[in-house]
Amino acid sequence: MSVDVPVLEDLDLARGRRVLVRVDFNVPLRDGVIDDDLRIASALPTIGFLRDRGATVVLASHLGRPEGRPDPASSMAPVAAHLATLLDCEVPLAPGVFGPEVESIAASAGPGGVVMLENLRWDAGEEADDPGFDANLAAGYDAYVNDAFGASHRAHASIVGPPRVLPSAAGRLLAREVEVLGRLLRGADRPFVAVLGGSKVSDKLGVIEALLDRCDTVLVGGAMAFTFFLAQGHAVGDSLVEPAMVGACTRLLATGRVRVPTDVVVATGVSADAATRTVAADAMPDGWKGLDVGPTTTSDYAAAIGAAATVLWNGPMGVFEVAPFAAGTIGVAEAVAACPGFTVVGGGDSAAAVRQFDLADRVDHVSTGGGAALELIELGDLPGLQALRSAPSSR
Repeated sequence: MSVDVPVLEDLDLARGRRVLVRVDFNVPLRDGVIDDDLRIASALPTIGFLRDRGATVVLASHLGRPEGRPDPASSMAPVAAHLATLLDCEVPLAPGVFGPEVESIAASAGPGGVVMLENLRWDAGEEADDPGFDANLAAGYDAYVNDAFGASHRAHASIVGPPRVLPSAAGRLLAREVEVLGRLLRGADRPFVAVLGGSKVSDKLGVIEALLDRCDTVLVGGAMAFTFFLAQGHAVGDSLVEPAMVGACTRLLATGRVRVPTDVVVATGVSADAATRTVAADAMPDGWKGLDVGPTTTSDYAAAIGAAATVLWNGPMGVFEVAPFAAGTIGVAEAVAACPGFTVVGGGDSAAAVRQFDLADRVDHVSTGGGAALELIELGDLPGLQALRSAPSSR
């Protein structure tokens, strides 16, 4: 299935056009202060392109989980203020996402102006893709741009609604994500090694199966490794497991292309001062939890990554936020950064890890959407991409 989408150059952007831009500014906040502005900074090329052509840029995003009602803790106000600093221009915050006050603010912004709408998810119509919400959201715009890759696997109103009635295109960020992940889908250079971590096999089963059609080896880490241990007949102590997934793990192991840890770091609890032990995968003690891959596994995985022509990494090897259980994730991150092949980090905790370890600039592509990236790899398409391809043309 093709994942090609229309891009900004496909839009008629005569001066004065008003463009609704769906961005993913769902950034982490700490005491009302933005903790990581990667998602905001990633939207600047699209915003700049539109402003340079005299468009009025109206930005729409969600933030947090306000559950369909206004919540001051999830207001877009800190985002608008931070964006104003990055752009060195005023970015007024509209009190809602449509209505007379929003129209007045957008009209006063003028060509090259930027406006931030209030949190989309303050209205239950956003997540429900409510027809009335859709119509109101798209009213008054000449075009729509989706630059929210991290939300494009959701058939929410702001993702699939405007393309039904407006000429639409992918922003620079979304187009880059599609280009890179499409490269993995269409035939990456071999050997192609995928490194998958995370808590549950059930969350990654479809992705593993899809990757086995495309890559040479899947390296498994994180808590989901312990369900594979069960499938191998090993004891797992108090580790997190999914007994219902043992059959699936047995089937995956039988392919001969899924590798699991040979040693693990265990502890009786998750804390910075926890007593730890490194044990073989088939020698986990009762009452202990597996919380990271061990040094032999880290070294073996690093060697496989280093020999690859293409690497996709999604999911940490352990509880890397806690120092005693970070070594496996650090080792994989460093191996991905050092790999001479084409490297992709598939968003989520893996993206946070490469940034935390100051390695992001040594990776070819760090995705802004963990869930969206995995769904695109698994299914070959996303609701947001389908919507763009079906949108009316502005030419």
